[in-house]
Amino acid sequence: MLTWKDIINFAVNGNPEPDTRVEKTEEAWKAQLTPEQFRITRHKGTEAPHTGALCSSYEEGKYNCICCDTPLFDSTIKFSSGTGWPSFTQPIKPNAVKYDKDVSFGMVRVEIMCNTCDAHLGHVFPDGPEPSGLRYCVNSESLTLQTVEEEN
Repeated sequence: MLTWKDIINFAVNGNPEPDTRVEKTEEAWKAQLTPEQFRITRHKGTEAPHTGALCSSYEEGKYNCICCDTPLFDSTIKFSSGTGWPSFTQPIKPNAVKYDKDVSFGMVRVEIMCNTCDAHLGHVFPDGPEPSGLRYCVNSESLTLQTVEEEN
């Protein structure tokens, strides 16, 4: 289980190696994604709180990267944070997500990205529920839900 100490270590000293890499041109990403998905995932945008389709969805399944379909989070670790964005306590695997220090907008935060394709997902904070204490705050537009029925 990852802790805040692990997250800071990754953000400062480097991230775990991904299982695979997906790299495309900006034009290829634009052709694949909606304008809003492109703005958020490729240009570090944010959707307005409480507007994302996956914010209040609690169906069983896996939350995959909208860009490369890499599994990032599982529905069993999703929780209602009241923040207006889908929130999770852990990634599906320690190397699924990468971390970077973000000093934009006069704040110091830890940005989270898909470790396979570098898609911006959101940010992680140390104010989540136990046992990890982590809150992965993710844009709905960065994710696609693969329900249990779709997996079978």
